[in-house]
Amino acid sequence: MPRSVNSVAKRARRKRVLKQAKGYFGRRKNVWTVAKNAVEKALTYAYRDRKVNKRNFRSLWIMRINAGARLHGMSYSQFMGKVKANNIELNRKVLADLAMNHPEAFGAVVNKIK
Repeated sequence: MPRSVNSVAKRARRKRVLKQAKGYFGRRKNVWTVAKNAVEKALTYAYRDRKVNKRNFRSLWIMRINAGARLHGMSYSQFMGKVKANNIELNRKVLADLAMNHPEAFGAVVNKIK
């Protein structure tokens, strides 16, 4: 029996990877073996950095809330402790936005919890 090779699926798989490698520099965009490794690594980084991105934003929000709270004579931990104790349902993202862009509204939150 002759050897059967599924060239259609093989070509489709390679085309899909080379399409993902579009925009890469040099042989990474058009040589199969190089492109396959480049795309694999890029997908690994993308998966990892979706988590890192969330971490970085939370850190940024904390810094902004801390800066806003210190203008009113409180530390970040004191501020967040009182926010939770007073059942204020604002998350860090919203509090950071208030501290950054609407200082008077943030001041109102601080006055409410003092």
